[in-house]
Amino acid sequence: MASTEVEQIDTGWVREPADAPSARFGWHQSARKGFMFAGWFCVLALLGMLIGNHTGRVEDLYLIGFALVLVYFLVKPAFAKRGRWKS
Repeated sequence: MASTEVEQIDTGWVREPADAPSARFGWHQSARKGFMFAGWFCVLALLGMLIGNHTGRVEDLYLIGFALVLVYFLVKPAFAKRGRWKS
């Protein structure tokens, strides 16, 4: 076997390349759950910053805007898979 070829591993998962570390160790959902937890924590932190000693409302609009953008990206995957066929 040449040095540029990758050893084929039977992972039982068709859509994943054989040289992916998650194919061997089963890390399929752990990072996703961590990112979702961190994302929701950031949303709560941004909304928590609304309580403060500032008097202007421009800061509030930016905090709410960034929180809404984060919520959009956190909720989007749940609705993206609804109508697809399982294969």
